Amino acid sequence: MQHPEVRTVTPSDETAAINTVMLAFSADPMARWCWPDPYEYVTHMPPFTRAFARAGFARNGAFYTRGYVGAALWLPPGTAPDEEAMDEIFERTVSSAIRDEVLAVIEQMASHHPDKPHWYLPLIGVDPAHQGNGHGDTLMQHALKLCDDEHAPAYLESTNPRNISLYKRHGFEPLVTIQIGSSPPVVPMLRKPR
Repeated sequence: MQHPEVRTVTPSDETAAINTVMLAFSADPMARWCWPDPYEYVTHMPPFTRAFARAGFARNGAFYTRGYVGAALWLPPGTAPDEEAMDEIFERTVSSAIRDEVLAVIEQMASHHPDKPHWYLPLIGVDPAHQGNGHGDTLMQHALKLCDDEHAPAYLESTNPRNISLYKRHGFEPLVTIQIGSSPPVVPMLRKPR
């Protein structure tokens, strides 16, 4: 099987890459816990994704496979999500019944980031109509080569138990399981450089 071609997201590609992530996360337990209503999900997930990955777009850390079938939105070392924008989105859009739990999960997630410079993968996904065709593997291999070339660790949080096997295949090891109140489990994972 031929590997899909990976390209770097440019400013003109950002919306298409965000839309791919939105499709891929449409059944993600954590995303749908935050926005269970379909209208709320399709309204709030794109600006959330943009805030989460903005620095990756600016620093050439976002990648997609041809046709925007898959997208991986990485944050290179020295970058971080736009936490102010993310907090504002959560405050405004997440039900008050779970808002404190959401913020507590995010706080726990942040506490597991490596102390030294690392690549952070907040969002990777493949259009459900094309899953199982190697797009996720190819996107992971592409970015992890960059990590290894820089001898930098890679870190992510798995919000969907179905994806943990993919991450393990690429050398990520689970650190803990985070679960607060009614939240789905989140598994921070770390990959040492090779």
